[in-house]
Amino acid sequence: MTWLLLAFLSAALLGFYDVFKKKALRDNAVVPVLFLNTLFCSLMFLPVALHPDVPFGGWAVQKYIVLKSVIVLSSWLCGYYGMKYLPLTLVGPINATRPVMVLLGALLIFGEQLNLYQWIGVLFAVLSFYLLSLSGKKEGIDFRHNRWIFLTVMAAVFGAVSGLYDKYLMAAPDDGGVGLNRMTVQSYYNFYQCLLMAIVLWATRHSWQTHPKPRPTRERLGAGLLIFLVSLFLSMADFAYFYALSLDGALISVVSMVRRGSVLVSFCVGAYVFHEKNLRGKAFDLLLVLIGMLFLYLGTR
Repeated sequence: MTWLLLAFLSAALLGFYDVFKKKALRDNAVVPVLFLNTLFCSLMFLPVALHPDVPFGGWAVQKYIVLKSVIVLSSWLCGYYGMKYLPLTLVGPINATRPVMVLLGALLIFGEQLNLYQWIGVLFAVLSFYLLSLSGKKEGIDFRHNRWIFLTVMAAVFGAVSGLYDKYLMAAPDDGGVGLNRMTVQSYYNFYQCLLMAIVLWATRHSWQTHPKPRPTRERLGAGLLIFLVSLFLSMADFAYFYALSLDGALISVVSMVRRGSVLVSFCVGAYVFHEKNLRGKAFDLLLVLIGMLFLYLGTR
C-alpha cells in the first residue's frame, strides 16, 4: 500500500503548504506571490521536463495541458485571494468539501450513480458547510454577501473541475481518456501557469504596487523565502500525489480524499500560528467534513 502512504504524505505536505501560503500572503499582494510561486515551481520541475523519459508530445499533448493550466490557475487566483482575507481555519474546511464537488461532477458528467454511503457523505458535507456559515457569522463574515467566501468556493469548484479533468487526462484511451504521462502533465502545466501569471503580473502592475518606497532588504528576503517554501511544499505534495497515482492498484478517489486530510494539518498549525477565533465551533464543523469524507471513502470501496 505504498500509494496510500504517499497519499498521506501528500496531505501532510499540502497542510504545511497552506500555512506557508497564508503567512506569505499576510503582508504581500496576491499577484506577485502567485507569480513567484509558479516561477519557483517551474524551475523545480525543469529537470523533470528535460528528462528523456518524460515525453513532450507536441501540440497534440500540450493543448490538453494548457487547458489544465488555465483551470488550475483560476482555482489558485480565487483561492489565494480568499486565503489572504479569510481565517485559515475557515478556508481549510471549505476546501475540504472538494471531493463532494468531484463526486457530484462525476454524477452529472460521467453519469455515475451514488450509493447510500456516498449520499450520506454529501449530506454531511452540506451540513458542515451550513454550520461553517454560522461560524463565519460569529466573526462578522456573511457567506451570502462576502466576496472572499465566494472566491474560496469558486477555488474549490475549479479544483474539483481540475480533479475531474485529471481523471480524463490520466485514463487510458481504452477507458475514454487521453492517457497522458503524469510527469509530463505535472512539469509542463507549471510552465504555462508561470507564463500566464507573467501576463497577469504585467497587466495588474499598477494595482499591487502599494509600496512607494523600496521595502527593506530583510523584509524582501523573508517574503521571498516564504514564497519559496510555498512552492517547495506544493511541488513535493504534487510529486507524491502523481507518484502515488502511477503505482499499481492506486485508487484516484481514495488518493484525492486522503489529500483533503491536509485540512487537519493546516487547521491545527494555523490555529497555533495565527491565533484565530472560534476554534471549537470550527473544529466541530471540520469533524463533520471528515465524517463525510469517511462515508465517501466507504462508498468507493
